[in-house]
Parts: sequence; structure tokens; C-alpha cells
Amino acid sequence: MSKTLDTSVLEEKIKIVFKDKQLLQTAFVHRSYLNEHAGFPLPSNEKLEFLGDSVLSLITSEHLYRNYPDHQEGDYTDIKAAVVNTASLYAAAKELNLGKYLHLSKGEQENNGRENVSILADCFEALLGAIYLEKGFKTSYTFVTTFLFKDTLDTIIRKKLYLPAKNVLQEYYQDRYKKLPRYQVLNESGPEHNKQYEIGVYDDEKLLAKGQGKSKKLAEEEAARKALQKL
Repeated sequence: MSKTLDTSVLEEKIKIVFKDKQLLQTAFVHRSYLNEHAGFPLPSNEKLEFLGDSVLSLITSEHLYRNYPDHQEGDYTDIKAAVVNTASLYAAAKELNLGKYLHLSKGEQENNGRENVSILADCFEALLGAIYLEKGFKTSYTFVTTFLFKDTLDTIIRKKLYLPAKNVLQEYYQDRYKKLPRYQVLNESGPEHNKQYEIGVYDDEKLLAKGQGKSKKLAEEEAARKALQKL
């Protein structure tokens, strides 16, 4: 991969043109790439990811405070967890085709790193961190509401999907069908320190939805949430 990526298509899509192109490039440097390219002039995207995570938390909190004043603090916490998670960040990163721009080691590329849930979710946060440094809070806020929240946040609140999804789905099945949904691990990937799980939730043998996460619990919760959205 060349050291300089053409990000013009991405910048056009998000309607943000970077003056500091190196800052934008840094958002796509995975630490694995530096292990194979010691002289690479840019650092990994980990610090930008750290910053982006904090910016995202503030944006989400302010958005909820200003737009949903009738909810309680506890609701805000649950809503925030429902709308900002690995799966939602991954989906937003996929929509923006961020995997195309990643600097990855050969090993990560061979392991389909450009489609890796965790890597792409982290990349979205790193990109947000870069946007914040380049353009400030207002532009970052618009970026998040456009590409992450979209219509999803309103749906989550309207359908109360911010409540623990496994509990809601279980109660739904107990009340309606007098039985419980079951969960099954469909796939495990990644090294031991960074496992990714894919879990399906079933109505008997019928697959209702799939969920992904860094733990079985998170993947089950995501699968249950997706199943509820279909009901």
C-alpha cells in the first residue's frame, strides 16, 4: 500500500475537506502496520481513537440532553449504550467504506482486517478525533448525527430498545409464546486478547438475528436488539 492515500472521495462524502492531510491519514494507521514499517512517518491511530471516543461521548450526551428532555439520567445512560457501541460504529464505518483507507500489516490484511468489526469501529472513532482537531465540535456533532445517529436514535427511543434487549426479548417470548429464545455462537475470530464473537438468536430453529461483539454477552445483546427491531 502506498504511504499516501487518496481520501478525496471520503472527504466529499462526509463534506469535510482537511487542510491537514497527515492528520486525516493518521486516522487510518493501524498499529500492526507500524510493526512492519518502522520508518513510517505517521503514528498509529490509537490516540485519535482515544480522543474520538471522548468526543463521541460528549456529543451523545449533549444531543440526548437537548433533544430528549423528558427522559431521566438513567435512561440517557442506557440510550447512549444502545446507540454507541461496537456494532453501530462498525456499521457507520462500513457505510463510509473506511476499510479501504486502512494501513494494515500483511497479517491483518490476510485475516480480512478491512472487514474486522473492532478495527473498523476503532477507525470511526479515530476519524472523529481527527475531525474534531481539524474542524472543532460543531462539525464533529454534525458528522456524528449524520452518519451514526441518523434515524437509529429516534427508533431506539420510540421502541424503547435502550432497555436490556435480552430481557425485553425474553419477556416478549414468554408473554406471547410461553417459551424463550435461544442463543448460539456462530463464529469466533481474532487473537485471544482481541476476540470477536458472532452469535445468533433463534426462535426454535428459525434465525431471528445475528449480533457481534468483543464478548459473548455483548454479541448476545446485539443479536437480541436486532431481533426486537424486526418485531
